[in-house]
Amino acid sequence: MEDSTPDSGSPRAGSVLFIFLIAGVAALGGFLFGFDTAVINGAVKALQLHFQSGPLLTGLMVSLALLGSAAGALAAGPLADRFGRIKVMVIAAIMFAVSALGSGIPFTIWDFIFWRTLGGVGVGFASVIAPAYIAEVAPARLRGRLGSLQQLAIVTGIFIALMSNFLIAFLAGSAENPWLFNITAWRWMFWTEIPPAVLYAVAALMIPESPRFLVAQGKEAKAASILRKIEGGDVTELVNNIKASLVRERKPSFRDIMGRNGLLPIVWIGIGLSVLQQFVGINVIFYYSTVLWRSVGFDEGDALLITMITGLVNIVTTLIAIATVDRFGRKPLLLLGSIGMTLTLGTLTVVFSNAPLVDGQPSLTGAGGITALLAANLYVFCFGFSWGPVVWVLLGEMFNNKIRAAALSVAACMQWVANFIVSTSFPPLLASIGLGGAYGLYTIAAAISIFFVLFFIKETKGKTLEQM
Repeated sequence: MEDSTPDSGSPRAGSVLFIFLIAGVAALGGFLFGFDTAVINGAVKALQLHFQSGPLLTGLMVSLALLGSAAGALAAGPLADRFGRIKVMVIAAIMFAVSALGSGIPFTIWDFIFWRTLGGVGVGFASVIAPAYIAEVAPARLRGRLGSLQQLAIVTGIFIALMSNFLIAFLAGSAENPWLFNITAWRWMFWTEIPPAVLYAVAALMIPESPRFLVAQGKEAKAASILRKIEGGDVTELVNNIKASLVRERKPSFRDIMGRNGLLPIVWIGIGLSVLQQFVGINVIFYYSTVLWRSVGFDEGDALLITMITGLVNIVTTLIAIATVDRFGRKPLLLLGSIGMTLTLGTLTVVFSNAPLVDGQPSLTGAGGITALLAANLYVFCFGFSWGPVVWVLLGEMFNNKIRAAALSVAACMQWVANFIVSTSFPPLLASIGLGGAYGLYTIAAAISIFFVLFFIKETKGKTLEQM
């Protein structure tokens, strides 16, 4: 919710370095969000062999953590309002560290799933608390750039996880081989998350609590001290405005998003955005791409390298989106991305469907392999400048002040559920209808997204939140 604060673009200014420092610490949660969800990529094949798991159990091993994320996202808001933003950050960091440690020393597939799900709850916490904290501490003149740190941190975390997987597998010879201290390499892939998780916990304890939360707790002097560092000058009026807004506001209720015949239409549109963002299959690339490229003939080292390059493409395209979303608008970027994804996914469908089979799996060589590589990375490019970041921008803008919190919770939860469905279904799809069939389904979802944008999405560029 927005505070009625004076324009922070006035001549007074707090310490920009201080502002970026505390926002950067909060964004570490986004980094771990991306790292935790992608780190399993390089270990899937090794885990499948270690546990002797079939396609369905392999899918659950990867994706049950996402249901933890859905639960964590729903719980994070109430916990942050009760205990403060910083404490929830620390709890999330502990969950990340414990999950990483446990995932590297599982006794059975079921306790491995437990540790991954625990990390998923941490991801859910981070997906809510980091952008909320940044919004509450950022002055208006910097809010857009600071808010973009979360998405940039997520894709950077994905890339670093993929890069660490590649390096560990390269040094060990394979994720299935022994590495340092004669411990299997895939275990080290999970343990690399422990240092950034510890850093996140320590750094979170060193930044100030949200001034808005402090005012709500009656700690106005402490809030004013922090606001002076952020805004500069006399902040008495600012504190009073926050107090007034807290008096006017009431706790959001899920009843707010209900109409006479169920959910309000705008909430269904938000759910549609969230679900389609996942149904185009983007997380198959980031969770399973190593398995995917190995299944079509690339060796493990090349598959991990390709996956790492794809992560780098994702970072570059996110930067493009940050630079262009306010210039070109939300709807044009979504539409262009939908068309690009349909064409590239369609190309992958054709290539995989027509590839010769070797031991029951498509084998890509020569022009087919190059075409698939180019199409996959162009697909990530199209997603990265459009549906990746723009959906989050729209979800933050499209709901009015009364329903924003409740509608966002529902849309975010459905996004994690859709992610779970796609991630769980991929291994069985791969075993039953093959890569060509799986990518055919994602192509259909991308084609549907074109018409969804054309008929249901309204441009929000240049509008205030109160005009929604």
